[in-house]
Amino acid sequence: MNFLTHILHLAGSGAFAYYSAAQIRDSKTRPNILAGFYFAESGSVPFLSALSDRASAEGDTWLAEKLAKHASDETRHGKVFAHALQQMNKQVIDFKRQPQTTTTNKSQQQRSPFFAAFFEGYTQEQLKPAVIDWDVFMASTYILELDASKDFARMAKVLPDKEPTGRNLKLGMLSIAQDETGHAAYLYEAMMRRMSAAKVEKLVDMWRSRKVNALLAMVGGILHNGETRSLVQDSAPSEIDSELIAT
Repeated sequence: MNFLTHILHLAGSGAFAYYSAAQIRDSKTRPNILAGFYFAESGSVPFLSALSDRASAEGDTWLAEKLAKHASDETRHGKVFAHALQQMNKQVIDFKRQPQTTTTNKSQQQRSPFFAAFFEGYTQEQLKPAVIDWDVFMASTYILELDASKDFARMAKVLPDKEPTGRNLKLGMLSIAQDETGHAAYLYEAMMRRMSAAKVEKLVDMWRSRKVNALLAMVGGILHNGETRSLVQDSAPSEIDSELIAT
């Protein structure tokens, strides 16, 4: 990583750390950021499961098992966040049931400045589990998992732990951070199994630069758009599926 990228990485990570800590510390904004984490963690499960099946079909049993474990972990992470929302009498909005006025509006809602910048130059078709380049998946996900492990640990530290709800969420997020560290480790090992250390370093540096650009795009989007749309709605605890929140 060159010096400029390093400086931008520190600046972008610092800005995100400040924003996420403020959002999760505030009881008013906490549900929305937890819902965002729920969608991110649970939403990756089908992708990882499909990759596990692909690795198995290609004869890479080791990678298939690691990906299956990764998918299982992400399922559990989603349940941690769903349970935390339930304790606040909130639940995520099912956007599949929300009316869409136009195709354009739907496209705009689904667009993410972060991932648009992170995967710039790649089409949605190229990023599907059946065809995604393994190097692209491993390096990009390694960066995301490595940084997530630090982000979750940092956010857990600012949560109040004098009452059961905050304390349980803190413990859950610390556990998630530990899982993310393990995910980053197996992804790095997977790259080392496929290429030289020099190529791994070059690949990781490239995706680190992409992550820096993506963070800056995300921060710029937040500053431009102001408040993000709500991802949660009020709900009585009994309305949450007990299987969803089981840990």
